[in-house]
Amino acid sequence: MQTSSEALELAKTFFADISTIGLGGSTSVAQIGLLNYILKRKDLTVSNQYEQGIDMQENLNRRREGLLADLYVTGCNAITENGELVNADGSGNRVAAQIFGPKKVLLIVGKNKIVPTLKDGFDRITNIAAVKNINRMNNKAKEMGKEPKYNQENIANKFAYINGDIKGRTHIIIVNEELGF
Repeated sequence: MQTSSEALELAKTFFADISTIGLGGSTSVAQIGLLNYILKRKDLTVSNQYEQGIDMQENLNRRREGLLADLYVTGCNAITENGELVNADGSGNRVAAQIFGPKKVLLIVGKNKIVPTLKDGFDRITNIAAVKNINRMNNKAKEMGKEPKYNQENIANKFAYINGDIKGRTHIIIVNEELGF
């Protein structure tokens, strides 16, 4: 396990021979400083669906572009002690990218995401990660003067269970800190 600063330095080593990056929603990636690092790199083409001022059509285009990236960077909702990945998503781009598409996937995961069993992983998503994300997104909507619209049905309605991958495609950096939701 790494500290946040060690995780950031290790994550930077994955950017040597790539030109395109896809981003999945991840508080953990932002918390270790990796999101800022990526967005400051002028030599990379980043499919950033979170850029301020883009419309929904451009947002969707960037999510699709991210599925074809050299490297897709995101977090993970839960990892079992046996190494099984459990994730939920609202739009599906983040779980889709972890399953197929980008050449490589880099997951940043806090120690709070490690669970004993697959059932515990799904429970964690439903009772912790989804609830916190719903609250975060609804509060953000309120701050922007919009009506809150997020709930279990549109935050965590697409699930992925991964128990194996093409060797060398998915890389996981586990941070010895509580990160994300």
